[in-house]
Order: sequence, then C-alpha cells, then structure tokens
Amino acid sequence: MNRTVLFLGTGDGQLLKVILGENLTSNCPEVIYEIKEETPVFYKLVPHPVKNIYIYLTAGKEVRRIRVANCSKHKSCSECLTATDPHCGWCHPLQRCTFQGDCVRSENLENWLDISSGVKKCPKIQIIRSSKDKTTVTVVGSFSPRHSKCMVKNVDSSRELCQNKSQPNRTCTCSIPTRATYKDVSVVNVMFSFGSWNLSDRFNFTNCSSLKECPACTETGCAWCKSARRCIHPFTACDPSDYERNQEQCPVAVEKTSGGGRPKENKGNRTNQALQVFYIKSIEPQKVSTLGKSNVIVTGANFTRASNITMILKGTSTCDKDVIQVSHVLNDTHMKFSLPSSRKEMKDVCIQFDGGNCSSVGSLSYIALPHCSLIFPATTWISGGQNITMMGRNFDVIDNLIISHELKGNINVSEYCVATYCGFLAPSLKSSKVRTNVTVKLRVQDTYLDCGTLQYREDPRFTGYRVESEVDTELEVKIQKENDNFNISKKDIEITLFHGENGQLNCSFENITRNQDLTTILCKIKGIKTASTIANSSKKVRVKLGNLELYVEQESVPSTWYFLIVLPVLLVVVIFAAVGVTRHKSKELSRKQSQQLELLESELRKEIRDGFAELQMDKLDVVDSFGTVPFLDYKHFALRTFFPESGGFTHIFTEDMHNRDANDKNESLTALDALICNKSFLVTVIHTLEKQKNFSVKDRCLFASFLTIALQTKLVYLTSILEVLTRDLMEQCSNMQPKLMLRRTESVVEKLLTNWMSVCLSGFLRETVGEPFYLLVTTLNQKINKGPVDVITCKALYTLNEDWLLWQVPEFSTVALNVVFEKIPENESADVCRNISVNVLDCDTIGQAKEKIFQAFLSKNGSPYGLQLNEIGLELQVGTRQKELLDIDSSSVILEDGITKLNTIGHYEISNGSTIKVFKKIANFTSDVEYSDDHCHLILPDSEAFQDVQGKRHRGKHKFKVKEMYLTKLLSTKVAIHSVLEKLFRSIWSLPNSRAPFAIKYFFDFLDAQAENKKITDPDVVHIWKTNSLPLRFWVNILKNPQFVFDIKKTPHIDGCLSVIAQAFMDAFSLTEQQLGKEAPTNKLLYAKDIPTYKEEVKSYYKAIRDLPPLSSSEMEEFLTQESKKHENEFNEEVALTEIYKYIVKYFDEILNKLERERGLEEAQKQLLHVKVLFDEKKKCKWM
Repeated sequence: MNRTVLFLGTGDGQLLKVILGENLTSNCPEVIYEIKEETPVFYKLVPHPVKNIYIYLTAGKEVRRIRVANCSKHKSCSECLTATDPHCGWCHPLQRCTFQGDCVRSENLENWLDISSGVKKCPKIQIIRSSKDKTTVTVVGSFSPRHSKCMVKNVDSSRELCQNKSQPNRTCTCSIPTRATYKDVSVVNVMFSFGSWNLSDRFNFTNCSSLKECPACTETGCAWCKSARRCIHPFTACDPSDYERNQEQCPVAVEKTSGGGRPKENKGNRTNQALQVFYIKSIEPQKVSTLGKSNVIVTGANFTRASNITMILKGTSTCDKDVIQVSHVLNDTHMKFSLPSSRKEMKDVCIQFDGGNCSSVGSLSYIALPHCSLIFPATTWISGGQNITMMGRNFDVIDNLIISHELKGNINVSEYCVATYCGFLAPSLKSSKVRTNVTVKLRVQDTYLDCGTLQYREDPRFTGYRVESEVDTELEVKIQKENDNFNISKKDIEITLFHGENGQLNCSFENITRNQDLTTILCKIKGIKTASTIANSSKKVRVKLGNLELYVEQESVPSTWYFLIVLPVLLVVVIFAAVGVTRHKSKELSRKQSQQLELLESELRKEIRDGFAELQMDKLDVVDSFGTVPFLDYKHFALRTFFPESGGFTHIFTEDMHNRDANDKNESLTALDALICNKSFLVTVIHTLEKQKNFSVKDRCLFASFLTIALQTKLVYLTSILEVLTRDLMEQCSNMQPKLMLRRTESVVEKLLTNWMSVCLSGFLRETVGEPFYLLVTTLNQKINKGPVDVITCKALYTLNEDWLLWQVPEFSTVALNVVFEKIPENESADVCRNISVNVLDCDTIGQAKEKIFQAFLSKNGSPYGLQLNEIGLELQVGTRQKELLDIDSSSVILEDGITKLNTIGHYEISNGSTIKVFKKIANFTSDVEYSDDHCHLILPDSEAFQDVQGKRHRGKHKFKVKEMYLTKLLSTKVAIHSVLEKLFRSIWSLPNSRAPFAIKYFFDFLDAQAENKKITDPDVVHIWKTNSLPLRFWVNILKNPQFVFDIKKTPHIDGCLSVIAQAFMDAFSLTEQQLGKEAPTNKLLYAKDIPTYKEEVKSYYKAIRDLPPLSSSEMEEFLTQESKKHENEFNEEVALTEIYKYIVKYFDEILNKLERERGLEEAQKQLLHVKVLFDEKKKCKWM
C-alpha cells in the first residue's frame, strides 16, 4: 500500500488531511480538527515520535494532541474501506472501523482489514438460490473461518429455519430446503458466530416481486429468474430452474441508442434555448454557516418555464459536487433552495435548467458558526428599549437573535447584524422580577448558541431637574437621577422640555456626570431667543429611555418666609423625637452588644479549638506517585532564566536549529564571532559599556544573556571571561564594602554569573532537586484547594502568606460527585476510565469544580481529557432531566448594590452521590474568564455580610470575624508541607555521594582563593560572597519561579506562598541573628523555630564543600566541554550575535576610543572596523 498523507493547517484554524494515491491524485480533503476560535495553525505540525496515530498541532498559546483520523465515523466495513484512509481499517472482533492498534488481536492480520484489501473483502452475508430444492446462506469476504456457527431464524414466528457448525478452517453454510410453508416467511435474521465476534443481518422478502432489476433483487436476498426476468421469494421455485447465483453475475444493462448511434436529444440545441430564455441575477445570502441554510433565494427571470431546476455547488476540485433540487419556485423571478451542511470553504455556484448548461451565479462562502466576544452594555433596565451591541465574528449567518428567560421562555428580538457587529433593542421584562439575568442566544438553523448574559435591573429613578440660562440664546437643562450601573448613550435617551402654556422644546444630550450621591444628565437647547423667559416658565421634562417614558418635575426652591416659620417648629419636634429614640436605642444597643459579645466569645472559642484540633489531627494525603514530572526542556528553562521579564526576546532563539548548516553563517557574523572570542577585546567592551550613563541595568542584563547564548558552545572561554570580570568587580568593591559584592544585579558580570550557574547546574536541578521541588508545589496546591478559595481575589483559607488568607470564611462541607466524561474524538482510547468519583466543596464555583474534575481525570488516567476548561460544560443529571451548571445564569443571586454572586455547588443544592456529566460544548464563546468588581464569590460586600446570616443559628457571625482567628491556618499549611519542604531544602544543601556539583565547588574555591589573595581574613565576607553567588543569585530565583523549571502555571497565590518559603531559605544562609518579637510579621515568625537548625546545616554544607579535594583544571575543562556539546544547536547564536552588535554599534565611538588608548589591542581595533564595514554592506543590500 503506497499512500502519501498530507496534514495541512489553515489560517482559520482547520487541520486538513489529504491522501495522495500512487499516481499522486488526491482525495477530497477531510477536516480532522477545527479550532473554535479560528486562530491560525502554526506552520509546524509535529507527528508523535512513537505513536503514529497522533499529531501535535500548535495554535495561539496552546499545543494539542490530535488523532490523525476519525475512524469511528465510518459505520460499516464498506464505508470504512471506501474512505481510502490508510490509518483506518475494519476490525472484525469489534465490528467497527478503528486504528490497527485499537483492534483486539490486530497482530492476526485477518482480524483487521486495511484499505488495500478492497471493499470486496468485507464480510457479507449472502442468500443464494443454489438449486431448485434448496437455498444456501453463507458469508463472503476476507476473514479467518476457523470454527464458526450459523443460524437463520424466522422473525415473525421466532422459529429456526436452519442451524449449522463449520468444518475446521471452513466457513459455516446453512441450507434451507424449498417448502411450500416457507413462502410465507417475510423477514429472517441471519447470524454467524466466529468465536470472538459475530456477524448478523436482517433480510426482508416482502417486496421481492416489485424489484425489476437483477442487482437490486439479489442484494436484498431475493432470487432472480433469468428466463422470466423477474424477482421471486428465495424459498419458492423458478420454472425452468435457472437462477442468478449472486450480484456479480447479473447482466449489465446497455443503453440503446437510436439509429446510427445518434443521441436521442440534441443537448446543444437545448443549451442554446436555455441561454436565451433563462436568466440568473443573484443569490442571497452569499455567506452561510457550516450547518447549511434552508432558505437560500436565487433571483433572475423566467423560472416558471423550467420543469427541472438544480443547483450545483463545487468546492475543492477533488471533492464531490453537491447537486440540489430546487425547493420551491416562488414566482417567475424568485426560487428557493435548501443547502446542505459543509466544511468551511468557498464554493462556486451554478444553476442548471432542464439538463442544459450550468449558468454561473458566483461564489458562496461556508463559514464557521458565530462567536461572541463582548456584549455591551451588559446591564439594562427592566422596561427595555436600550441599544445593546454584540461584538464577535460571523454574525452575518445568524437566523434569529433570541433572549432566553426562565419564566418567559424564548423571546425573538429584531436585530441588525454585519460580520463583526450585532445591534438590538433590549426587550421589556416589565412583568418579571426587578432583578433578573437573561441569556442571549443566536439561532443558526436548528442550533442555539449561547452568546452571554444580559443583566436586568430596576428602571432608573429621576429626582428632579433645573434649568439654567447663561446666555439668552441657549438653555442648559440638568436632570438629576439616582446612581446606577447603566451605560446610557446618546442614542438611548430623548429629552423634551415643556414650558408656558403648550410649548415644548427638544433638548440635545451632552453628557452624563456621576457624583457621589446623584448622577447629572446635561442637555442643551440652542438657537432660541428668550432663554430666560422659557427657563422661568418651564413646567416639566419628559425623559424617554428606550421603552421607559418618565415626566420629571422641577426641583422646588422654598421661600425664605417658609423656612423662618417651619424651621423652629420642626426643630422642637426633632429634639423631642431624638431624645425618645435615643433612650430607646441605647437600651436596645446595650442588649444587642451583650448578645453579640457572647457570640463573639463563643466563635473565638470554637475557632481556636478547631484550629488546635486540626493541627494535631489533620493529615494531608500527599501523593507520592504524581506521574512524570513535567520538566521543561533545557532550551526553554535557559530562556526563562536568561530573560525572566523580556518574553519578547525568547521566541527569536527557539528556532529548530538541528537542520541548520554550520557553514551557512554569513561573513559579518563569523567575523564578529571571532572578535568576541578575543578575551582582551571583550572585557574592554564590557567595561566601556558599563561606564556609559544610558547603558541601563536592563541593558546590562540583556547584554549578559545575549553573550551567554552566543558563547553557549564555548563554556570554557565564557568561564574565563567570568573569572576576569569577577576579579575586576572585587577590585571595585574592596575599596568600599566587600560584603555587598554580588548582592544586586547591577553589572554585566552579576547577570552573567546567574546565567552561568543556570547552565552548569541545569543537570543537578533536574536529577536531584526537581522531584522534591515539584512535589512541594503539588502538595502546596493540594493543601490550598482542600479549603475554600475565593475565585475573585484568589485568597484561600489554607495558605503560608497572611496577605492571601481568606479570613471571611463561610461554613463549608465536602460533596462527593460521580462524574461521567463524555467520549470525545480528542480522547477515544478504550482504556480510559470515564466514570470517576471527585470530591469538591459546596462553596466551590462551577469553574473551580471543573478544575478539580479535570485534575481527578488526570490523576486517574495519567493523561489529560483532551479539551480546555472553557471548551467543556457540566450537566447535573436529575432523573431523566439535565441542568447545565454555570458560574452565572438566570438563577444567580444579585445583591442589593448590583453585584452578582457566582453560583456554587451549594447554590444548585447538589448532594453527595449526585451524577455530573462532562460534555463538549457545541461552540466556545469565552476564553479564560476574568470577573470584575461587579461579581463576588466568598468575600461578600460589607453591606451584605450581616444579611447573609439572617435567620441562621449564628446570627451576626460574619460581623465579628477577624483575621487573627484564622492565623492557625498558616501553621496548619506549614505542617502539611513541612516534610516535603525539608526534603527540598536538604536536596539543595546536601552533597550526594560526598561530591559537590562541579560548578559550585569550582566557584567556591575561586572565591576562597581570591579572598586569600586579597588578604581578607574575615570569614563572614567569604560566606556572604558564596551566599550571594549561589543561593541568592540562583536558588531563590528557582524557588520563586517553578514555571522556569516545569510546564505549569504559577498562580498569584502560589507566588505569595513561595515568597515565604524563599525568605525562610535565605534566612538559613544569613549570618545575622534574628530578633523577633510578638509584633513581627507572620511570614517571619512562621519558620522562626526552624531557622537555627537550617543555619547549622548550611554552615556544615559550606565547610563540607571547602574540605573536598580541589578540582583540577583538566576536570573542570572536561565538564565544561561536555556541557557545551550537550547544548550544540539549541539556540540561534546568530540572533544573539546580531543583538550584541547592536550594542557595539550604538557605543561604537566610545569603544573605538578605548581600544586606541589600550596597548596590544591594535589588531582588535582593525578587526572591529572590518566587522562594521561588513555589517554596513549587508545593511545597504537590505539583507538584515
């Protein structure tokens, strides 16, 4: 079998599969995967290195593993083999189309048919009238007969007509004798059993006599009489006895032609007639979704004169044409077609009248389903009528826009849509509750797509207006309304001022100003003559907001006499009332305070007792076997440490360099490479650059990283440069404070040392420290997720950092769910467990529950589910009903200040043992959800905190919660991870096999030697140098950034916890004794008792390294040479050299002047000038 398979990624997110035959003719391209966001597929598609049934697809920020074929869509053997897909074949034991590896006992080739076998090899049951007195039932095709059984049963009477067993290595056959009683048998079931698999078929003989052609007759199991040319029941006889045994022997019908072989009809004449009579003008719409379209209108002329009208759609040249009959000729100029579904592509359309030539209509585009990215504004008033805008793509194929309300059902809304924009007026929900959420849906054919949520709030409230006139030709009208969350635009509002007897003027909207208490709407009336007269005679203002129409009265200004009379009376009344109320309130307040203090005392006792019990009894089940540690490869580890804040530089170094020709480096870069390998030149350049005022700290770090990449394969030379620069730095620091050396990253050498440590210790990090570090991050995540986590602020009950402590914690309990995962093309493996028990908290949002369910799937099966979180939905199974679970829906609780509370497991009243189904969404409209200040989860707004517990046993509980009650949770988290943390720390400061990593031993000995040379006798100075060069410069960077080492995402909360751990790690290396009091930060107090033990271990570690025998120069050179060879072709050094040259040319004059003043650098000066000439020539040719 010789087939070439092409996988093609498209710019709109499709992965196409094209199969080329032996003569390089292609089949119709098949879409095997489609990215809903329509992001372009990255140009490199990578096949799985071991399993050839997978291919890796990169798009956007994601890499996905895709199956190379969708074999299961072929439902029969003939359909499977006709598809000519070399990856698929028919599996006899499973009786379905599969990959060879998915077929049971596929090593036996007869159990699996590939496309080279041909459709004729498919097993097929045949009923053959072999003679006058019997009918034979057998199986034809390619399979292993071995031992088989066969049986024929009458469906109507359930009586067996025949049963038999095969001879060894022979196929079972069943012979049914011709009997008069069998002629009434109308339907039979035939079953063949081949041990591990069965083959069955049902034959219906009811319509035998109506079949007029031999192939159709024998295909259904009936018998064909050759002489009489008729079809009969297979259990009755022909006379004479002449039967066609099977379909292959049926005579082929030959089309007769009239005299002299001329065709019956002159189609050319008919075509000319068609061209003269029929006329095509246009087709509407010209874009349809991949679901097709049921009412496509074609306009033209003389349609009623044709008796047979068809539309032909032609897409890719190797695909079958779609031939569609007209649905309805509406009149002489309009007709309607119903288009089938198709993949995304452009198709040519032509119309054929009565078999004539096909008249071109133009092109028709099949595009993806609509995608919504934004609804604005997302909040409207209950009376409706506001202009709502939706942004997204492919809106020009929607059929209807629908507002879905839980009580009113689906409401059709008139919309105006173009490709990326849709506008509609919010419908009125006046009879509904004041606060409600509705879902905006798009209907495309019979599919409904969720587009987002629209929140309804009570109508705006206006308090009054005032009219001001600064000039006599213009009036300003200021209307006051209560503050709300509505975004009112100019097209939403219409303002009319009524004055005098019947006068009215339209007021032009200017702006809206929101103040602390009220919102002011400003409008102006221009071009009038008597502005002051109109202002004095104004009566009221009419405000139209969509469907809402309100009349606003003018703000009254009471007279002075009114105040003089009423004010004293009111004052006396208020004083008496205040005295009475104050006395009553003081008694009530005293009673409430007494109750609340008792409650507070009770709560404090309970929390402290619970915290103590948890510290003594709680045990986190640490997962010892967490599967494969997801280490990043060396290239990505190095780039993340070299460029931690400059992500824009990293992609230019990540080209695949393995196929690069080493001799292909251009002349200018080769000359520069040779120049920077001159040690004196390079050191001079670095010192010159560092003296330039505008050579910033960021520039120094970037230059050091570019230099590290350029010299990645010359680590011996790079190490010598590091030595020279470190000695020079010591000379500068010795005059000031030697203890500050290497403490900050303010010079090229300090960043160069960080990079050098990263390169030389990458192997030690991966082999010794990697596993305990990953276990720490995993265990910390486990502990954090064991308790409530607020999804808005990321604060959690269990944490190491007081700043991330969720002390406003509600009551919570664990809920055990039975989760059923839907089978999807991205994860079809037979050995995947799809029924999993998952523990969640009743205070978890639906999004948090999804994450825990995904993690449980990964832990159970050792592989991810195959979809992203935003591509799946959760359904609660309640009997035969299903309810989709969402973070926000129409049932969401809306608090008084308009803040929406996210739905939780408890909100849906999900109990232990409930069944949750995980399904793939039809369309994906949201990426990573980021909730705004208009949402809350566990931390309620202050105004709601007390109301949340009204009517409960612990009334007022939220009111008195204080953070200090929960500080024991920090200790609980520390205890949970303590053994893992100590294992990590000791893996860093221990010496496996009594040997230190080469880089550490070499550099520590180097620092000892320099201290001795400079006659530094204070041992603290050398200790600080070592601490600044290794723990501070390398290990802390790693401990705070696990994403540098592993393919994981670091959350802000994990970052806060790792900062506490990193602080404790550095305190262990400090020589100063910490004097901590009770008021010290908890982050310092948490590990205060452990630090003295760690300090002793660190001192022993430093002493053990110093006591080891020194490395010989040959040993270190051999180590560096081996490391250099490991990293050959990892990076594009040419890019690094180009970036280095940019710095050189920027300060070219200063560098050249320095070279002129230095002795022995005359040759380097000439080489530099030569390099500049080469670069300038390339720049002129625009090669750069």
